[in-house]
Amino acid sequence: MNLEVLHVPDCPNLPPLLERLAQVTDLPVTTRQIDTDEDAARYGMAGSPTLLIDGVDPFAAVGGRECGVSCRLYRDPDGRIVAAPSVEQLHTALATALANPAPGEQHQTEPPGEVLSAWRTLALPLDPVDKAVQQAILRSFATTGQPPVPSDLDEVTAGSGRSTDEVLTALHNGDAIRLAPNGEIAVAYPFSAAPTRHRVRISTPAGDSVDVYAMCAIDALGIAPMLERDTLIESVDVTTGQPVTVTSRNGRATWDPSTAVVFIGATAGGGPSADCCCDYLNFFTDHAAAEAWTAIHPHVPGQILNPAEAENLGARLFGHLLTPATRP
Repeated sequence: MNLEVLHVPDCPNLPPLLERLAQVTDLPVTTRQIDTDEDAARYGMAGSPTLLIDGVDPFAAVGGRECGVSCRLYRDPDGRIVAAPSVEQLHTALATALANPAPGEQHQTEPPGEVLSAWRTLALPLDPVDKAVQQAILRSFATTGQPPVPSDLDEVTAGSGRSTDEVLTALHNGDAIRLAPNGEIAVAYPFSAAPTRHRVRISTPAGDSVDVYAMCAIDALGIAPMLERDTLIESVDVTTGQPVTVTSRNGRATWDPSTAVVFIGATAGGGPSADCCCDYLNFFTDHAAAEAWTAIHPHVPGQILNPAEAENLGARLFGHLLTPATRP
C-alpha cells in the first residue's frame, strides 16, 4: 500500500495529517510538494493537504473537485470543518483501501511483512475503552497463561456507557481479539487460549515463569518485546517435526538451530488473521525446509525471513500494544 501526501509549501495542515497517519499505521508515508495548478492536476491534489492511497484520494467529494494549490478543508464525522481527517477517519480509509484494492492494484504483491504489518496495524483499537480492555486481556494472558472471563473485565468498562459484551464484540469485529461461539475469549493476538505449535515460556519478576501459546511464529517473537521480559519459544518445523527454540534474554535472541528461519504468508487481509494467515507463519530449521514447504503449498505466496527480519517484524507488530494510547 503506497501512501503519499501532496501539499503546498509551508502548509500548516500537513504536520497534523502526518502525525495522525503515524498513529494509524507504521507504513512509510511520502510527501510531495506541489507548486503549480498544473502539477496539482497532474498528481491529483484537490487542495493541500491531499492523501493518496495507491494513487486514490479516499476523501474525494462525490462528483470530484477541481485540483489546485488552494488550502483544503475536511469535515469530521459530526460535519464540522477541520484542517485534516481525524484518526478514526484515516483508520477507516486505510482499512477500506486494504479490503477493496483499486482496479489494477494487487496488495498481495507487496512484501508479505508489509502486508501483515498493515493489516495488524489497522486492527488496533482506537477507542480508549476498547484499548484498555485489550490491554487487560493481554496482561491476563501474560500473568496466568489464560484470558480473563468476560465478567472480570466489567471493572474496566464501568462508567463507559457500554457493556463488556459490547466492547468485546467491537474488538472481535476489528480483529484485535477473536471470540468463541460461547462468547469466551479465544484469541488476543499474539496469544491463543488453545494450545498451538508455538509455546512461549515467559519469565516473571518473581523469578518463576508462565507458559502461554502464541498464534504463530511472528506472534511468538513479539511477546518478549511487548512484555519486556525474557522468553523461551518452543516450536517445531512443520515439515520435519524437528524442534526450533528461540531464547530471548535481555532483549537478545538466540536461535536453535542457528539456521532456523520463519516463513510468512502474504494472504493477510482477506479476513481474520486467525483464519487467513496464522497457520502459514511458522518456524523451519533452515531455508531448504521452508522452500520445501512452499513448493507443496503454491497457493500460499509469501517470503522466508531470517532471524533478524522475523524478530524485527514481531517487535513492530506487538512491541507497542501495552504502551499508553496517544490521541490527536
